[in-house]
Amino acid sequence: MRVVIAEDSTLLREGLTRLLAEAGFQITAAVDSAESLLTAVGAHRPDVAIVDIRMPPTHTDEGLRAAVALRRDHPGVGILVLSQYVRVSYAAELLDLGVDGVGYLLKDRVSDLTEFVAAIRRVGAGGSAFDPAVVGHLLGRRRAESDRLTERERDVLMLMAEGRTNQAIARSLYITERTVEKHCTNIFAKLDLAANPQDHRRVLAVLRYLNG
Repeated sequence: MRVVIAEDSTLLREGLTRLLAEAGFQITAAVDSAESLLTAVGAHRPDVAIVDIRMPPTHTDEGLRAAVALRRDHPGVGILVLSQYVRVSYAAELLDLGVDGVGYLLKDRVSDLTEFVAAIRRVGAGGSAFDPAVVGHLLGRRRAESDRLTERERDVLMLMAEGRTNQAIARSLYITERTVEKHCTNIFAKLDLAANPQDHRRVLAVLRYLNG
């Protein structure tokens, strides 16, 4: 899997490059600015771009702006943004074009290499990877809308939004896969998501909550 890294901290950028190369990724470029990121993605067409939200020159949201532009102009490139803090407005902006091939992780998550690598692979394969804290804040904004769901159904939906499979959800919640399937069925019913071979109901369910 081909990866471009955009991180202005030299230490973190070089650390990510080394760790991900050792994990089997091909790092096609490692840059320190949003402008360089756009150029690198256009030149290398990676599977995933890992983007720090705050980049030069103002260190506010240059990385986010570049990530949104990439989702618009290069929809086949997965975008995984990294941030030190949960900013719901940032996550919501990323989700304007859907949840396919997008992720938002807190930088603390990078310390767990196994989870981080799994998140990159999910995003590169067209899935989603959202930090549990980000998902919790997003669902919290829509708590009134989520009253139709039970607490356990919301737990399942949150893990679904992180890109987890039914098996992974079952392990995380200490329940059986059959129980997870029942919760998923209830979620789809309460959100009026009828079975349709042309639709991916898991994605639609997440969109209904995270993307309004």
